[in-house]
Amino acid sequence: MSERHEHRLDIDGAVATITFERAAAYNAMTRKLLLALQETLRETARDPAVRALVITGAGKAFCAGQALDDAETISLNGRTDLYNAVVDGFNPVINALITMDKPVVAAVNGVAAGAGFGIALACDFRIVADTATFTTAFAKIGLVPDSGVSLLLPRIIGYARALELCMLSGKVDAPAAQALGLATELVPAADVVTRAQAFAGQLAAGPRALGLIKRELVRNALGDIAAALTYEAEMQCIAGETADAREGIAAFAQKRKPQFTGL
Repeated sequence: MSERHEHRLDIDGAVATITFERAAAYNAMTRKLLLALQETLRETARDPAVRALVITGAGKAFCAGQALDDAETISLNGRTDLYNAVVDGFNPVINALITMDKPVVAAVNGVAAGAGFGIALACDFRIVADTATFTTAFAKIGLVPDSGVSLLLPRIIGYARALELCMLSGKVDAPAAQALGLATELVPAADVVTRAQAFAGQLAAGPRALGLIKRELVRNALGDIAAALTYEAEMQCIAGETADAREGIAAFAQKRKPQFTGL
């Protein structure tokens, strides 16, 4: 076991497990955690002994996305620096998960919201607890999807349903997620990590060709990943400058319903 900044790396045989460890904050991502996570992903990608990866969260949540109270995402004028939070923080993590020549399995133990939903989508497979939920969440605070959500969600569940989930930000429970194709398997919550590790172990025992299969499908199905992630960040920068985004983020912090004006 290796303790990192707000996450843990465990290696058992050929399977590495990364666990987010901000349980009290539903594993919402700070800038420091994202930068440390990037290094851990680079390390596991380079390690020839690691042949499959599991991603999960401590406590009741998988990942609640961006920590909106993280001081390092606040610019000098008091506004949230969403562009750099996305470009420097989340995009390298999403890109690493998608492009790593090793199978990546998400053990979705609880809520996956916003950018946390993006992290789950960037994994190749999702073993989902029967109590878990998914939500895009962005529109509820006046923002747009980032962290690969606009790239990956339509390819997994189709354009129309993805648009609905992104605009309405409804909560998708575990059975609905399975029906949409978001869940590889649905399991009891107590078993989600061990089942994900067993699934990853099965993949780790496969041939080198598995990594090449992933590379083929990523290239041919996803297109220019870097361009898609960059465009998300640009749209998030525009959204983040709106009055509605300022109201949405303020309402989230004050735990009240936002009053959007369309400005």
